[in-house]
Amino acid sequence: MINYLKISSAVDLTGRDRFLYRALEILPAALSWGSLIILALLSWLKSLWVAYFIIFFDVYWLLLVFYLSLHLIAAYQELKKNMKINWADKCRVLPDWQEIWHLVILPVYNEDQSIIRSALEAIKHDGYPLNKFIIILAAEERAGETQITRCRLIAEEYKNIFGFFLLTVHPDGIAGELKGKGANQSWAAREARRQIIDPKQMKYDKILVSVFDIDTIVPGNYFFRLTHAFLTCADPYHTSFQPVPVYNNNLWQAPFFARTSAYSNTFWQMMQQIRQEKLATYSSHSMTWKALVDIDFWATNMVSEDSRIFWHCYCFYNGRYHVEPLYFPVSMDACQDKTFWQTMKNLYKQQRRWGWGVENLPYLIFNAIKRWRQMPKKQLSSRIFVQIYGFHSWATNALIIAVIGWLPLLIGGADFNSTAISGNLPFITRTLMTIAMLGLVLSAVISTLLLPARSEGKRLRDIIVTVGQWIFLPLIIIFFGAIPALEAQLRLALGGKWRLGFWVTPKRR
Repeated sequence: MINYLKISSAVDLTGRDRFLYRALEILPAALSWGSLIILALLSWLKSLWVAYFIIFFDVYWLLLVFYLSLHLIAAYQELKKNMKINWADKCRVLPDWQEIWHLVILPVYNEDQSIIRSALEAIKHDGYPLNKFIIILAAEERAGETQITRCRLIAEEYKNIFGFFLLTVHPDGIAGELKGKGANQSWAAREARRQIIDPKQMKYDKILVSVFDIDTIVPGNYFFRLTHAFLTCADPYHTSFQPVPVYNNNLWQAPFFARTSAYSNTFWQMMQQIRQEKLATYSSHSMTWKALVDIDFWATNMVSEDSRIFWHCYCFYNGRYHVEPLYFPVSMDACQDKTFWQTMKNLYKQQRRWGWGVENLPYLIFNAIKRWRQMPKKQLSSRIFVQIYGFHSWATNALIIAVIGWLPLLIGGADFNSTAISGNLPFITRTLMTIAMLGLVLSAVISTLLLPARSEGKRLRDIIVTVGQWIFLPLIIIFFGAIPALEAQLRLALGGKWRLGFWVTPKRR
């Protein structure tokens, strides 16, 4: 019998199920590409219709900017408030907090030793009792013996610092696995259970699992904050816990477009934490060991394993699973490489891989159909709509504003250009978008407030550069947002050799 919760694509199925799943894989591209193509054709055939649509869309965009700005302000206030709280003191008044173990999985590929050590040093100095940590350094056999030797040296250095420290080496070439982080994490977790958790008879319900990208640096008190969230959560064993990714590790070395893209992602994650019903796990996050064992660990054939684990749990528990926002930061690396152009190339690939998270949409809809009777229908319908809307707007909104909005004037012909609306369209669009630019001002202000500390002599320059870089956001969200998202959706629709594999973003500081 097929376990529908473990499938990765239509090729895992047969018959009608395969046809249905394949149609669902085509759906996102059909909606996004179809919307843009239809609007382009109508700009020629029915220019007046598109002109009215563009005015309506610009008004919608303006209202959306202000709506999201309010969420960003609220999230920033929660973040600053939580950073000031002594979470150690708040934990110590809770019963049984000392029984909580933290299993931290750090997947490694070819990252430098300094990056690995910075992640471990941050955990070491977090403040949570070190004897309650299980640290798993999860290396890849395909990275080569030189990298594995480096990891062995680090494991030897840290083995007596934490309660347990385990180096795992994920074998290469396991049948059915995709070369990626999910397979490595799953191998590491199974080894932790085999070598540590089961032999030591640890209680599954007392272990929290955090999976961190290797560039993740936790601030002090992070694990106290996580422990407090777990112990005070209404339904902790059906909950994942999500921090806010702030890309400050190499902020001053990364090019301006990489910084702006990174901050845009931070702000989006902050806004999602306010809109909890829309929140799914992303990048570095935490969940209970009990839930992880229930679903038999991460899928080993996925690119977007960080979000798939949430949807897997959501469907497995028939809708009784959610993400608890921590309103607490973790620091990560902005995209950076040796040269300006290589960084641009890497950033595009990174955004395309994030856009590949659209592979979870057919997974969610397919499993919703299969489990329709057991699932909360109103909540499920809302979840599906949010995902469709999110991926569609990611791929199309910027292009509708920047490109489609001008097509009626360019290809509408003499009949359209003789109408009153043709003369007013540029003025209306320009006015509405100018007002919407106030959202960029807010983004610039908050980004300066999140800046990592620098020497006093450079502080003023840093603020000027940080504020100034936001004027490039309209171009950045097109070339490092909409276009890679459209490519990812098209690749999913085409299937076969066009499907994306896991691409590791190079880490450089």
